[in-house]
Amino acid sequence: MSATNEVNLKPEDLTEPPPAEVTVVQDARGNEIARFYEEYREVVKLDEMAEVMKTAIISIEDYRFYEHGAIDIEGTIRALAKNLQAGGVSQGGSSITQQYVKQVLLNSADTEKEKNAALESSYARKLNELRYAMAVEKKYSKDEILEKYLNIAYFGAGAYGVEAAAKRFFGVTAADLTLPQAATLAGAVQDPNSTDPNLGKKSRALLLNRRNVVLNRMAELKKITPAELAEAKAAKLGYRGTKLPGGCESSKYPYFCIYVRNEILKNPEFGKTAKARLEFLNRGGLTIKTTIDPTMQAAADKAIKKWVYPSDNPAAAEALVQPGTGAIRAMATSRIFGRSKAKNEISYNLVADAAHGGAVGFQAGSTFKVFTLLTALKEGMKINDGFSAGAGYTSPGYSAFKNCKGQPIGDPTHTITNDEGSPGWKTLQTGTWDSVNTFFLMLEQKVGLCDTINTAKSLGIHRSDGGSLQEFETFTLGINEMDPITVANAYAAIGARGKYCSPMAITQITDRDGKTTAYKSKCRQALDPEVADAAADVLSGVFDKGTMKAVGGIGRDAGGKTGTTDSSASAWFAGFTPDLAGAVSIGDPRGSQDHKLNGVTIGGQYYGSVFGASITGPIWKDTMLAALKNVPPTSFTPINSERFGGCGESCQPAPPPSDNGDATGDEGPGGFTGADGPGINDNNGPAGNNGPNGNNGPAGNNRNGNGRGNHGNGRGGPNAPVG
Repeated sequence: MSATNEVNLKPEDLTEPPPAEVTVVQDARGNEIARFYEEYREVVKLDEMAEVMKTAIISIEDYRFYEHGAIDIEGTIRALAKNLQAGGVSQGGSSITQQYVKQVLLNSADTEKEKNAALESSYARKLNELRYAMAVEKKYSKDEILEKYLNIAYFGAGAYGVEAAAKRFFGVTAADLTLPQAATLAGAVQDPNSTDPNLGKKSRALLLNRRNVVLNRMAELKKITPAELAEAKAAKLGYRGTKLPGGCESSKYPYFCIYVRNEILKNPEFGKTAKARLEFLNRGGLTIKTTIDPTMQAAADKAIKKWVYPSDNPAAAEALVQPGTGAIRAMATSRIFGRSKAKNEISYNLVADAAHGGAVGFQAGSTFKVFTLLTALKEGMKINDGFSAGAGYTSPGYSAFKNCKGQPIGDPTHTITNDEGSPGWKTLQTGTWDSVNTFFLMLEQKVGLCDTINTAKSLGIHRSDGGSLQEFETFTLGINEMDPITVANAYAAIGARGKYCSPMAITQITDRDGKTTAYKSKCRQALDPEVADAAADVLSGVFDKGTMKAVGGIGRDAGGKTGTTDSSASAWFAGFTPDLAGAVSIGDPRGSQDHKLNGVTIGGQYYGSVFGASITGPIWKDTMLAALKNVPPTSFTPINSERFGGCGESCQPAPPPSDNGDATGDEGPGGFTGADGPGINDNNGPAGNNGPNGNNGPAGNNRNGNGRGNHGNGRGGPNAPVG
């Protein structure tokens, strides 16, 4: 009776999931920026391995590998059968094929119990290995088995497979291994945990001894000459410990790396379960091409470095997004990514929301006024429609504001004042340019809180921490904590004439078999294009007529909005062109409400209070100038003046008749700016007279036949601001 019949052995097919391979992440130009892996492994073909490596591993592990087949397997079975009769356990007879089987079973194990079963010293395991080995020998050629084994074996020091081991141990590829290097790796596979050179001198001595055992065996088998043996044994171990690239800490763009990792781990498009997505990323051997643009990233990094130091307590963060695609072009912060508190490093993503590795974010301040402006334009208001806004605003009643559940949430017990801008008659244009809080609360009351919230949501606005948006009357003042990616992307939709695209970091993934899948952002028309054009027209005035006047524009069509939260807890600037949008935030990660931006030194400069135009505005400007340097400018689509020009139902009231004739307007009520008087000549109107108890007003200017009204004082009132 044959030995196979004695132990009832028959070949059994082995399920061979592909071994875990390194996933490589690339920027938009194909440059490597990060690596992810569960096991650091780079699979290579047999002809990409040095001949001396193949000779060394065969010499020490299975010197008759190319000569035996089922005969040696049956020889092992006979030994097993005898051991069974004698009651002993066989510890030998393990061929390279059997070792490959064991590695496959170990790599396939999901639980500790399964892993222990793959390693236990038992007849059951040995017999199972033999059944599988018999099937493997029938399925593959010897070269294929050797290639698979050398790609799956663990060599120690975190290196799986001969290619990773060659790089890790000696800083070379598997194709360039020398005799002593190959013998070292061949010796390591027997007990890689004991001979791991990272563990210290004792382990390195064990590894050196194993190398010499392999060299002696190669000489014994006449695979090398005595001279080659002597020279190789005289060589030092030569372990270099080349750092394995991987993880976001070693990435050139760590914050973007975190974003990509979380995008895959949390997006069902990349796997139905969290476990499946993790395996897809860490074991898949993928090549992931992303949207990050090296030039634009460098522009953002340089601008932030200029204005905010890594050692500063406040931290700046910036995101750049391409309008019309949602492609994230840059993610930058002032802090170095890491876990050292002494170095003021930070280990979460300041640029993104919690779902992409971020945290709670910072209140977005007046950048949210844009959503109220858009809602007003959507609902038919014109850019010169407006109100007379006071120095303070108090809700006229609880029902003046209703959240999206229809609940009255107005607060008639609290008065909100202006941080920037002055009271007076404000239009959609001037109220936006001057960022007047009281005007925007009146505007939000008029257009509806829920309508404003829905406009924001249509542009992707959501809280950074993943919670529900806070729906209070102060919504328009930016009470919700946000992240730069979300804000930049919302503004990008205005630059794209109302086309909103969800943020996109990944453009294509090529799997280990060379199959490429392309990815596109989910886009929709969130705004009427003409509404977006009108908003862009208003927001472009922020640079030369509004809160960014001292900073200035970028020499091409651009719109934007500063944002400063209550008492300068945080500050923002968000802006856009048709080609690129960006948002910059600054706040103290220790807690923005407890560590406000007052009396602080940032970037070596002292600030009594930080506003949107103090630091974030200049960062945005410097970034855009560099990022768009070689990008031909695209103009905004002109505003539809017939639809949005002038004023409609909320025009500035006409002043009472002037004492000096039709060519000159009178002083405005309560000391506010007077309106244009209806002139009858095309010439300049004469100088306005003194208002009662007032000062001299300036000469009226030519305005298409209208004389300019006085800017004099009202009756006993305070000085009116210049209109």
